[in-house]
Amino acid sequence: MLDFVKFKGSQEWGLLALRVWLGIIFAVHGYWKLFGGLTGFQGFLASLGVPAPGLAAVLVALVEFLGGLALILGVLIQVAALLTAIDILVAYLLVHMPSGQFQVPAGAEFVVLILAGLLAVLFYEKKHLYALDNTFR
Repeated sequence: MLDFVKFKGSQEWGLLALRVWLGIIFAVHGYWKLFGGLTGFQGFLASLGVPAPGLAAVLVALVEFLGGLALILGVLIQVAALLTAIDILVAYLLVHMPSGQFQVPAGAEFVVLILAGLLAVLFYEKKHLYALDNTFR
């Protein structure tokens, strides 16, 4: 066993790193969609047969951007994790799964890893480190 990596609160620090990194991933992707790629993303959703692709594009971009910021700041963590998990699950089902697990560029392994991380954040029951949610409890 690697005793040198065990210290008081090590699980909380690991979860903090996971939460913040997931937040960065989503905030950046949402930002790209909102402030430069919304029209292209809307066209992509239309090509997949998503109903109301304009509305869906805005909703997805907002969930990703605001959900990512919420994860970074630690605000409404469970809500943000749930909404971004739904977002990534839909992306997996519509885009990545049909392409195959390890097919480049749309392979599903990275998306599944993100989903697993979001589920870990979602179901964590203790207080999160450096989370604004802690100030409201």
